[in-house]
Amino acid sequence: MITEIVLFRLPEGMSRKDAIAKYRLSIPTWQANPDLIRKAFLFDESSRRGGGVYHWKNIEAAKLGHGPEFQKRIQATFGSQPEFQYFETPIVLDNTTKQVVDEAA
Repeated sequence: MITEIVLFRLPEGMSRKDAIAKYRLSIPTWQANPDLIRKAFLFDESSRRGGGVYHWKNIEAAKLGHGPEFQKRIQATFGSQPEFQYFETPIVLDNTTKQVVDEAA
């Protein structure tokens, strides 16, 4: 499993409410992606950044999900280019569902 962190600058004047409204518009797209395990949307007013933390099946899925079309969409919606970081994710603990996903299992 891969964890991907995507960050981008938010335009001046975009409120938390506005950013969240734009995030909500993308939910059906992410729900339809079979290679995406989970996503958390990010917002930081003090640094004027938004983004997401994604759990993907593999690095290829992450890069495919955030290819040129995604990058154009972020540029058009938020006026900035996203930055990407990738991490191998050997274990995920989810206290909400009481589930542990362990690559050794």
